Amino acid sequence: MKKSVNTEKNNLFLISLLILIIGCEIIIRILKIPRYILPTPTSIILALYNQKEILLKHSLVTLFEALTGFFLSIVFALIIGGIVYPFKKIKKMLYPYLLISQTIPLIAIAPIILIWFGFGIMPKILIVILICTFPILLNFLGGLEEIDQDILDLFQVMGASKKYIFFKVILPSSLPNFFSGIKISATYSIMGAVIGEWLGAKSGLGIYMTRAISSFKTDYLFASIIVVVVLSLGIFKVIEYVEKSVMPWKKVKN
Repeated sequence: MKKSVNTEKNNLFLISLLILIIGCEIIIRILKIPRYILPTPTSIILALYNQKEILLKHSLVTLFEALTGFFLSIVFALIIGGIVYPFKKIKKMLYPYLLISQTIPLIAIAPIILIWFGFGIMPKILIVILICTFPILLNFLGGLEEIDQDILDLFQVMGASKKYIFFKVILPSSLPNFFSGIKISATYSIMGAVIGEWLGAKSGLGIYMTRAISSFKTDYLFASIIVVVVLSLGIFKVIEYVEKSVMPWKKVKN
């Protein structure tokens, strides 16, 4: 039953997407909008095909930067959360800084990182880490706070060690919130790498976009945007699969 519902949703999405593409094609052609302002869907598809090798080359660079920064942000969030959780005062002290860090525009921080670390891959990875770490960490800490204190007291009365309680009770109970943060960050990871490449890079989808803009090849720009969307959705779907594998009980609830 659930599989048929998902199939129906996918079919409706594909139909609506096809209608949107055809509608845009017709409207752009009727209004005779110049290609450098708004290309037709067919010209974007042709750009994807003609530039497939170049786009693949740049995509691999961006994907490496995004995945490296993303996985490091997960590790950092776990380490920081595990250290901060037992010490409530430290958490209260750090929490406002975590919130303030999210109010600072990334576009203002990125140039500083590039100045400090140059124009190689490292600053792009650092930008991804800055974007991805805090959503994961905040959701992880939120999940840790929602654990039933009565369960913790029961395990302590039974003589369980702190290490056992953390890995067998606290960590599994916080997984739903933890994965929520990971899924949010997954969609940000590619974007963070692209923003870093916008400001200075030798390769990657970000520098490909800037070159397309400077040469008024808007169809190439839209083609690269589609690649960014596909990569972001791909990472998101992989995380969803991992989530279902790690938390099989969640599938039962759904």
